[in-house]
Amino acid sequence: MAKNKIDRYTYMTETPIQKLILSLAVPTIISMLVTGIYNSADTFFVGRIPVNATGATAAVGIVFPVMAVIQAMGFMCGHGSGNYLSRMLGAGKQKEASEMASTGFMLAIILGIIFLILGNVFIHPITTFLASGKVSPETEVMTVQYARIILIGAPFMMCQFVVNNQLRFQGSAVYAMIGLLSGAIMNMFLDPLLILVLGLGIRGAAIATVIGQITSFFILLIGSTRGENIHLNIKNVRLNSYYIGQIINGGIPSLFRQGLAAISTILLNRASGVFGGEAAIAGMSIVSRVTMLVISALIGFGQGYQPACSFNYGAGLRKRVREGYWFSVIWGTVFLTVMAVVCFIKAPEIIGFFRKDVDVIAVGKTALRFQCIVLPINSFIIMTNMMLQSMGKGVKASITSSSKNGICFIPAIKILPLILGLTGVQAAQPLADVLTLGITIPFAASELLKMKNEDDVPVRQET
Repeated sequence: MAKNKIDRYTYMTETPIQKLILSLAVPTIISMLVTGIYNSADTFFVGRIPVNATGATAAVGIVFPVMAVIQAMGFMCGHGSGNYLSRMLGAGKQKEASEMASTGFMLAIILGIIFLILGNVFIHPITTFLASGKVSPETEVMTVQYARIILIGAPFMMCQFVVNNQLRFQGSAVYAMIGLLSGAIMNMFLDPLLILVLGLGIRGAAIATVIGQITSFFILLIGSTRGENIHLNIKNVRLNSYYIGQIINGGIPSLFRQGLAAISTILLNRASGVFGGEAAIAGMSIVSRVTMLVISALIGFGQGYQPACSFNYGAGLRKRVREGYWFSVIWGTVFLTVMAVVCFIKAPEIIGFFRKDVDVIAVGKTALRFQCIVLPINSFIIMTNMMLQSMGKGVKASITSSSKNGICFIPAIKILPLILGLTGVQAAQPLADVLTLGITIPFAASELLKMKNEDDVPVRQET
């Protein structure tokens, strides 16, 4: 067996699990934080457009579900192929891992092109539906301008998520970080230049985002050719029922999680528009971005656990999977508790940083404080979902990933505003988080107990 395979297997299965997770998590935390910042950059800079800044902020929020759906498809292909190839590498099956990597990438290219074409053909019905007819004509025009350009980047966005996740699941978190950071830095540099200096307004924000995605895509693609990483090769593409089925099984929780995040944002924008107008849409959009930024750090930590989980699960080392899970849950809860206290106290200042509008701040600070109350429980919810998905438990992972933004949120956003008005809009997501916790607990308990009762049976590498 080649030396580099021995090194990777030994590193992933014998490094103390806490040390392994941290070594994989630090690069992903950095990349997720920077990605979260650059996802908020458009919101920040369009809020400083001299004319109709509130409308521009609302337009970015309205189009966000489109980006979320693109990300959802990318994550499905990336997590689905990444989970599988990591388990195969843990079991010593290099051929299957290589075929899955190329297949997942090709599937993302196909889906990205389809999304680009159909999105632009039906752009007006899509943006009208997302805006729910509750915005001014000027805001509607800006929404279409922003969306058209964002759609051009769909294939690059999907593919960058695939390569990034495949690198992570192989244990190459540093390569993955460099790819995301490069695009994020490019976006943050171009935003003020294109939006404010060159006066392109909201179109400048979209152009900066797409250029950032293209930059990440090519750098990640180069990273996939380095060292022991699996090299993508069209000869290894297998678009058959088996590999597509494995991608769906491992990636459908991500699709549900991200896709339902898009649907929940649509419903949130529509409810905000009905009960509070553009100021409420802008305020709730800012809260979503802030919350996402905080959660992104936790997700980065969890993404350090995911390859450790899937590789060791594939290698038959159940005890390491359980130890890594509890390590991640406990420290994730500590982090979210600290962030919740800070955000609760500084809520008005945080919202005002993005948009200095009295009405926007009034809506946003209350919603943010509601979120802070339940923020710490998200560590258990997210880490459990990541564990189930990395182990290939598609059904349980799909249910837990669907709960936060779907099974629990959709009834909440439909019912609470009818009873409490705008306050119901602000409280819908926190309530959904609490209900999701109740669904997650029995799933986590059953799998952890099952692994506890199983003896570790290390799988020998193929020679």
